[in-house]
Amino acid sequence: MFEGMFVTLRAARAATFAYFLLCGIVQGVWVVHIPAVEHRAGISHATLGWLLLLLGGGAFLGMQVLGPLADRFGARRVVPVSGVFLSLALVLPAPATNAWTLGVALFVLGLAHGCLDVGMNAHAVQVEAAYRRPVMSAFHAMFSVGGVLAALLAARTLSWGWSAGTTMTAVAAAGVILALASTTGLLPRAEPTIAARPATKPGRRSTPLRIWILAALALMLMLGEGAAADWSALAMRDVLDADPSTAALAYGAFSTAMTAGRLLIDRIAARVGPAAVLRWGSALAALAMALVVWSPSIPVALAGWTLFGAGLAGTIPQLFSAAGHTDPAAAATNVSRVAGLGYLGMLAGPAVIGALTHIVPLNITLVLPLAFCIIAALTAPAVRTSHKAEAAETATV
Repeated sequence: MFEGMFVTLRAARAATFAYFLLCGIVQGVWVVHIPAVEHRAGISHATLGWLLLLLGGGAFLGMQVLGPLADRFGARRVVPVSGVFLSLALVLPAPATNAWTLGVALFVLGLAHGCLDVGMNAHAVQVEAAYRRPVMSAFHAMFSVGGVLAALLAARTLSWGWSAGTTMTAVAAAGVILALASTTGLLPRAEPTIAARPATKPGRRSTPLRIWILAALALMLMLGEGAAADWSALAMRDVLDADPSTAALAYGAFSTAMTAGRLLIDRIAARVGPAAVLRWGSALAALAMALVVWSPSIPVALAGWTLFGAGLAGTIPQLFSAAGHTDPAAAATNVSRVAGLGYLGMLAGPAVIGALTHIVPLNITLVLPLAFCIIAALTAPAVRTSHKAEAAETATV
């Protein structure tokens, strides 16, 4: 009996890895083909920037809609549908010939991404509860691996002369197969126990203050992640006069360190606890950003971006995990709140940094994510799950 449960959990973990991988690949394939899609649509960079807000808005909406549905019907029902939805949505941007059609395509793509993001994270929380040890960070690492695979795949198909539409369609077909094939590994919905059920009458449940605190922390930390993605290379070029190829190493160092860190952080979290991971990870990220802001040379700045990725690596998974474990009966809804605000932070980060460059130099604007990391380090105890919640969740497994 124990062996059967172990095999079931192993299959559930593999299935969750598959959906995180799928989400990362789809996002990566879209990002790599942005220039080709923009050219076909005949729009300017400025117009594309505004249209990307529709992508973010769709993702936020999808997260908020999918959360309650996942709590009601279970991840086993909503995750495969979301995976197929996201795969099919990937084909929509490629044939767009103007801003209007591209805008609709990006909104649908964002909506699908938001649905799968919350659904797979909710199932990850369920798998983690069954394992009774941290496993969340490894799932997020698989998302990063998907982005790397997408970049390699796109580089190969571009060398073959494939169009953006051809590559996106092929990836979409493979994504549908992967989403459907992974369905059997998903865990059934865990029925709330008496300890986990609300004492009040059934109805719409208000979001606890703790969840909003976790969401605010996610917004601040993911703002730093967004800033690294959009401004690391520019900071290297404008502040330290690095050549383009060297400047590109900044984001490469950041993302590589983040991926490697997420593959390792679960073991650390099991030993020291999620609060310590958030505290010391945020503190390391703050120190790293200080190196970037006041760096006297290119090697020091590259070291700063590397340490920034390593510091942030385990922070977001701890926030998602804490949100899901707060109330097993509303795990997906709570995750959607944290993921939604975090995603807004990632989107808003580059825009906020850009606005600040009109007032202060680019490197000084990065004091903002530095300050947010310090705040996260100081409020790290927020990720601790209460003994009551842990007992209720253990009883559902």
